[in-house]
Amino acid sequence: MPSPEEMAKRDLVTVGIGGAYVPDHDGSNDYRLIPAAAIRAKIHGYSVSTRGLYLYVNAIPDSAAKMKFDVGPIVGARLNRRGHIEDEVVELLPKRKMAIEVGAFGGVSFHGLTNPYDSLSLRVDVVHDVANAHQSTLFGPNIDFSTPVSRTTYVSANVGAEFVGNKYADYYFSISPEDSLVSGLPVFNAGGGMKNWKAGLLANQSITGNLLHGFSVFGAGQYSRLVGDFKRSPIVSERGNASQWLLAAGLAYTW
Repeated sequence: MPSPEEMAKRDLVTVGIGGAYVPDHDGSNDYRLIPAAAIRAKIHGYSVSTRGLYLYVNAIPDSAAKMKFDVGPIVGARLNRRGHIEDEVVELLPKRKMAIEVGAFGGVSFHGLTNPYDSLSLRVDVVHDVANAHQSTLFGPNIDFSTPVSRTTYVSANVGAEFVGNKYADYYFSISPEDSLVSGLPVFNAGGGMKNWKAGLLANQSITGNLLHGFSVFGAGQYSRLVGDFKRSPIVSERGNASQWLLAAGLAYTW
């Protein structure tokens, strides 16, 4: 295995494709299978990665330092309640526009806590909708720990939360008098604040070569729990579930 100093200078690209089992919409108790893809790369010291439909670029080059700062832009899309919804009552509510969220992240990473190659990251994401959909700002603190456990096995765990503005809460979780007449759901005025907390786990297992080159299989799972007005919204309390699961698996290649 290359030393941490050699790893900091090494270019590395991993591309994964597979499928994900996700809620039909935020707060739904119906699930669907969708295609999924992910990229994790480091080119000339700069890290690029995807998390769902969001792209992160670290503007600070990698190094072998025990502590380093992480700062960079985020851009992504939110597709909540855009397409067909299985629940016949929620389907009667107005469709929502695709939100394009742009912002930045900042944080700090600590390395070499349990072995020379692990990483503990504390990160805050801040994004704002620029597509005139929910028109709100979202704030998300996150803690991630990742490490190889051998030359062929990599694991990562994370916990986090999401805080949203009043416009976001109203756009996706309120029931207006007009919506109530159409759907039969009670009128509800959702306010912003903490939307949910979440915890996830990812594992990557090489099947040819090792973690630095060749094919691998990956699996990921995340549990999140809606809280506050988001849990109390009739879309969730009467037609869905505050507990949300996300499962994904697929094949990846690293070079």
